[in-house]
Amino acid sequence: AVGPVAVASLMTASALVPLAVAGTEQYVTLAIQLAFLSGVLYLILGFLRMGFLAHLLSHPVVSGFISGSAILIAIGQIKHILGVEIAHLNVVETIIALWNALPQTNIATLIIGVSTIVFLYMAKTLLPFCLCKLGIEKKPANMVSKLAPMLIVIVSIILVTELDLHVNNGVNIVGYVPSGIPDIHYSLPTFSMLESLWLPALLISIVGFVESVSVGQSLAIKRQQKINLNRELYGLGAANVASAFSGGYPVTGGFSRSVVNFSAGANTPLAGVICAALMMLVLIGFTDSFSILPQAVLSGTIIVAVLGLADFSTLKDTWKFDKADSVAFMLTFFGLIALGVEKGILIGVIFSLGSYFWRASHPHIAVVGRISGTEHFRNIERHQVETNSKVLALRVDESLFFGNVQEVEDIIQAKIASNPALTDVLLLMSAVNRIDSTALMVLNDINRSLNHSNKRLHLAEVKGPVLDTLKHTDFFKALTGKCFLSGHQAYNELTRL
Repeated sequence: AVGPVAVASLMTASALVPLAVAGTEQYVTLAIQLAFLSGVLYLILGFLRMGFLAHLLSHPVVSGFISGSAILIAIGQIKHILGVEIAHLNVVETIIALWNALPQTNIATLIIGVSTIVFLYMAKTLLPFCLCKLGIEKKPANMVSKLAPMLIVIVSIILVTELDLHVNNGVNIVGYVPSGIPDIHYSLPTFSMLESLWLPALLISIVGFVESVSVGQSLAIKRQQKINLNRELYGLGAANVASAFSGGYPVTGGFSRSVVNFSAGANTPLAGVICAALMMLVLIGFTDSFSILPQAVLSGTIIVAVLGLADFSTLKDTWKFDKADSVAFMLTFFGLIALGVEKGILIGVIFSLGSYFWRASHPHIAVVGRISGTEHFRNIERHQVETNSKVLALRVDESLFFGNVQEVEDIIQAKIASNPALTDVLLLMSAVNRIDSTALMVLNDINRSLNHSNKRLHLAEVKGPVLDTLKHTDFFKALTGKCFLSGHQAYNELTRL
């Protein structure tokens, strides 16, 4: 279900606040241009078949981003729960301003807001359980609980209307809601707009794509279906361009609406068409009904929704399994809160990619020997194995590239220096999927160095695609040893010599 979502809304606001005053014509124009640029970027990425970008953000980064966004959104809504007015500030300044504004709290607004949060939370957690206890099936019970926001909206509108709370008690209401179907029009962005909006548009596109794909894949798995990542890019691109032409801001696939859609039994995009048709009916004749809706109800609904998206269990799980992933979560989370949405997610991505590069540049390289009576080779530090003083067998557990091949050479040189009797070096390459040009040059240097010392370099268990590439190189032609099919074959031949 594609539409406005909390994360994209937050990123849109974060991008536009420095450029224009919220609610002004310039602000609206920039929001429309942001949707158009996002749509164009989606379409370009789809044309270039860049669907793999969905994997650019690791799960801890996405989780830290969503959790941080949830906290930011929730803090930004507290002023409406209290019924106070504060400027748009950073998180720390907002918290301080809220604390200073506590004496001006509107009690009636606070009661409405807190009641909304408590009711929605209870409806979300306890109502399905209670309904099931009364004999109602699980699926209808869950559907009833999802109607709780609609119920609280209707009840609050009736309550404010009957008691004139907006007049007698100063409860802030939504106010005038424009009616009618949006006009279809658009004007191209200026160069200054492009200069200011291209980076936010790119980040919104990437994050929106990742969120949409995450939702789509999680729901597809439940029905044993698959999604086409590049087709998703086209779909999101078309939706954002359409949003721009109808006066909207960036949209993407939303989690909560998609889950409700899925739970209701929707099977095709026709469900979205029906939803749009119903929304058009509301725009044509029912917008006046929402003018008396208390802002505290909207804020309470938003707070319950976004806090439900926060996922701190990921931090706990990754801390036990992989400290680097947990650091990526925390950097994204705190970076987003302290520095803003774009910088927060960039910090998380840069750290994740840096962590991956660091690991790739420090590959696990094991000196191996043969387990007695078998054809298997294992790390000499972990297993009781057979070795030969004349043969050094190394297993490289990573593809060889410019960042890690030097470590292979250093180990070989160190082993040669400590073992003068060494005559043959055997590289087991079962885990090597690729060798870049720098790695090939270093291998060539290793081969020449061993040759000058009257020693030989051998390869074993080289994968087909890697071997196909090596066969046409000078290194392979000048190889002082042989290329064996298996480590067992190589070890037998070398130890007989």
